[in-house]
Amino acid sequence: MKASLKQKIITVCDEKIAKKGETVGLSFYAFFANKNDNPELLMEVAQWWIMTHKLDHFEKAIKIKAMVQEM
Repeated sequence: MKASLKQKIITVCDEKIAKKGETVGLSFYAFFANKNDNPELLMEVAQWWIMTHKLDHFEKAIKIKAMVQEM
């Protein structure tokens, strides 16, 4: 995963946690705009989320942030 994508995921997780607390959940769609303007990047995150880690549709933001930081 590219460093810029990792940083975006961490930033989004931080924003969600700050707004809604440490129990907030999110899906991988949270890292993208409501339009499909970068399908390759969307598929990269989907592959990481679904196929590699077998995560549920919604996961705790704090968990995703920790996973990305460990990479």
